[in-house]
Amino acid sequence: MIRRIVLAGLVTAVVAASPADATEVKIFQTQTQSGFRAGTLEGISVDPLGRLQLADRVERLTAIGEPFLLAAAAHPQGWVVGTGNAGRVLLVRRDGTVDELFAAPEPEVFAVAADPDGTVWAGTSPNGKLYRIPPGGPAEPWFTPGETYIWAIERGPGDALLLATGTQGRLYRVAGKDRGAVVYDSDDTHLRALAVAGGEVLVGTAGEGLVLVLQAQGDAPWSARTVHDAREPEVVALTVAPDGTRYAAVVASEASLVDLSSSSSASSSSSSSAGGDDGGSESGQEGGTVTVTVSTPSAATSAAGGTRAAGYSGPRSTLLAISPAGVVETLTRLQDDTVFDLLFHRGSLWIATGVDGELYRWSGSELVLEKDVDERQIVALLPGDPGPAFATTNAAALFRVAGGTEREGLYTSATLDAEQIARFGTFRWRGEVPAGGDLAFSFRSGISSEPDRTWSEWTPWQGAGGGGRDGGELALAALPRGRYAQWRARFEAGQGRGEGASPLLYGIELTYRQENLRPRFTDLDVLEPGRILVPANFNPGSQVFEPVSPSRDSIFTTLQPGGDGDPRLKTLWKPGFRSLTWDAEDDNDDELVYSLGFQRAGAAAGFSAGEGDEDAAGGEGWLTMAEELDAEHFSFDATVLPDGVYRFRVVVSDRPANPAGAALTAERVSEPVVVDHTPPALVSVAAAGAGRLRVVLEDGLLPLRQVRLSRDAAEWSDLTPEDGLLDGRRESFLVDSGGAAALLLLQSVDAAYNGATYDLRRSPQRTGTPSTTE
Repeated sequence: MIRRIVLAGLVTAVVAASPADATEVKIFQTQTQSGFRAGTLEGISVDPLGRLQLADRVERLTAIGEPFLLAAAAHPQGWVVGTGNAGRVLLVRRDGTVDELFAAPEPEVFAVAADPDGTVWAGTSPNGKLYRIPPGGPAEPWFTPGETYIWAIERGPGDALLLATGTQGRLYRVAGKDRGAVVYDSDDTHLRALAVAGGEVLVGTAGEGLVLVLQAQGDAPWSARTVHDAREPEVVALTVAPDGTRYAAVVASEASLVDLSSSSSASSSSSSSAGGDDGGSESGQEGGTVTVTVSTPSAATSAAGGTRAAGYSGPRSTLLAISPAGVVETLTRLQDDTVFDLLFHRGSLWIATGVDGELYRWSGSELVLEKDVDERQIVALLPGDPGPAFATTNAAALFRVAGGTEREGLYTSATLDAEQIARFGTFRWRGEVPAGGDLAFSFRSGISSEPDRTWSEWTPWQGAGGGGRDGGELALAALPRGRYAQWRARFEAGQGRGEGASPLLYGIELTYRQENLRPRFTDLDVLEPGRILVPANFNPGSQVFEPVSPSRDSIFTTLQPGGDGDPRLKTLWKPGFRSLTWDAEDDNDDELVYSLGFQRAGAAAGFSAGEGDEDAAGGEGWLTMAEELDAEHFSFDATVLPDGVYRFRVVVSDRPANPAGAALTAERVSEPVVVDHTPPALVSVAAAGAGRLRVVLEDGLLPLRQVRLSRDAAEWSDLTPEDGLLDGRRESFLVDSGGAAALLLLQSVDAAYNGATYDLRRSPQRTGTPSTTE
C-alpha cells in the first residue's frame, strides 16, 4: 500500500506566507532536482522530477593507496588503473584485491588499456612512453613517440594501437614494438579523448575544442573532418552508443588536467611540470611549460587555470549528442560541475563529475543523480556487471553499481539561512511511503553558517510511516531558535521490489518567522531652503504641483503631485518650502511607515538651547508635522514657522508588518535648522568721501549670500564687502554714489534666499552730508 500526501506547490525557494506579513511567516521550500542536489545524498538518488528515493546499490570495492588515480580501463579479471605521482599501474580484481603490475620511471600514468588476453598497455608522462605489460610477465618499453603526454590508448581499425598525445597534438598508430607512425597531426595542442566505433575513429582536442572523425588509411596520413567546434576549449571524453550516436563532454574548467591558461605557473602544490608546449594552439610549438594539475581543484571559485580562461563565465561542462548524420544537440550544461568521463553502458549514458564526486545517468531528457561519493572527483567510468564501475581520486578508490536498490538511505539538506535569528514552526512534506517502509525526519539549528558543535543536537527521528505523524506535518516547537537550520530524511525500503519498495520524497516546506529587529536610519538630511522633491517625470508644462490647502491635519501645507507617481525624484525650486529626506532599512524587509515632528532648538539668534527650551535631542515638546508616511521624503511650507532655529525628528516603525504590540521603532533627529523668512535689513547709508557711500547690511539669522548694485536700471554688478569675504550676517560695502544717477538700487539676499531691494537715493537710513561729487 502506498500512502500519498500532497501539498500545494509554491514556485520559489523562500516565500512569504503573506505579502503583508513580512516577519510573520516565511517558508523554505525544496521541490526540484537542483534544489535537492544542494544537499548530501547517502544511498539516495534524485530523478529529473525532483524525487528523492533509494538509489541503486553501489559497492566500494577498494581504496587505493596512491595520491591520485588518473586513468582506468576494464580488464578480463577486473579493472586496471594508472596512478600518480609514483607512476604505478595496478590491477583491481573483482573481489577488491589489488595487485601492482608495474611501477614506471615516469611519475604519471594518464592512459591505460587492456586486451582480452590480459595484456595491459600503459602510457606515461612526462617524457611520454608506451609500456606493454603481459600477463604474469615484466613490463617492457614498447614505443616512445617523443611526446610529453599520452592521454588515451585505444585499439583501432586493423587491431593496431592508437595513441592520443600532447603537446604536439598527434595521433600515433602502433603496429608493433618500436613501430609507430603519425597518422594524424592536428593543428591543436593536445588530443585529449579517443573513441573507436567500427571503421571510425573519434578524436577530441584541447585548445580549440574540436570533435574530429578520422578515416583509417593504414600508416599513411588519415583524413579528418570536424563534426563539432565547441565554445569550450577541451573535449575531455567521448563515447558511442550502439545506434551510432556519439556523445562528447566539452569543458572549460580549472580542474582540467591540461593547463591552457596564459600563465602556467599558477598550479597547486601537487602538480607536476614538464618541458613542452606552452598551451598555445600552434602545432609543433616549442618551449614554455605545461602544467598538469592532478590535485583537487579549488572548486568552481578559482579565478582561472586549467582550460578555463580568466574572465570566462560560461558553463564548466557541456554534454553533446552527435547523431550518425552529424547533427549536434546540446543535452545539458553544468555551470559548476566538471565532467571527467562518459560511458554508454547497457542502454544508458553515464556521466562522471567533480568537484563534488557525483555520478549521473542521462534519463533521455534530464540528468539523474545516481550517486554522491565522499571522494571529490569521479575520474573514470568502466564497463561492469550488472552496472558500471567508476574510479575516484582524492581519495583514490574503485566502486561498482552492484544491482538492486539500497535498503536504507539518508538525505541531509543544505544549510537553510533565515538571514536573522528565527523561530522555526512547521515542516511539511510531499511524498509516498510503501507498505512496510518508513520515512523519518530529524532537525537541528544553529547560529554559525557552518554546522559545528555550537549547533543543537539532531532532534529525535519523527516517523512518517508507522504513526507519530499528522497529515504530512511535523511541529518544530522543540527546535531551538537560530539563524540556520538543517533537516534530514531517513529512507527505509518497504515490501516488494522495484520503485514501489522505496519511499519517495518530492517536496518539503519548512516555515519560520524571523525575530523582529528594530529598523534603523542610515541618513537624514534637510535640503537647502526652497528645494522641493518631485517625481523625475514631472513636467511643469503639462502637470501642476499645488499645495493641499488648507491643511486638515496640521499647520503644514505639503505638496500634492498631479498625475502618476514616479519613484525617481528630482529637485525643483519653490520659495518658502523646506524638504527633509532620509534613508531607513529593516533587516526583516518589513514595510515601514514614518512620522515627523519638530521643536524649537534654542534661542532665535543661535544654535544653543536657550533658557526654558527643551533638550532637542531627547526631551519632550515634539509637535507633530505628519504621520503615516510611506515615502522617504517630505516637502512642506515652512512659512508657517516663525523665524528661529528648529530640529526635526523622523520616527520609523515596522507596524504594518507586525501584530499589535510587536512593532519596533527608531528615530533620527536632525541637526539644528535655521528657518528664516526675513530678508537682510539696510542698517545705514553714509557718505564715505571721494564720491562713495558706505552701506551696512545685516541679517537676523543667516549670513549674506549675495549683494549687488544697479545704476539707472542697468545690469546688476556684484559687490565685495570691505573685509573681502561675503560670509557674515553683518557686512559693510563701499559703493560708488553714482554721480547724477536717478536710480541707485542695492539688492541683498541671505542664505535662505530671502531678498530685498533698496534705493540708496531715497533710503531713510541715509546719514551724513553727500560730497559735492554726488
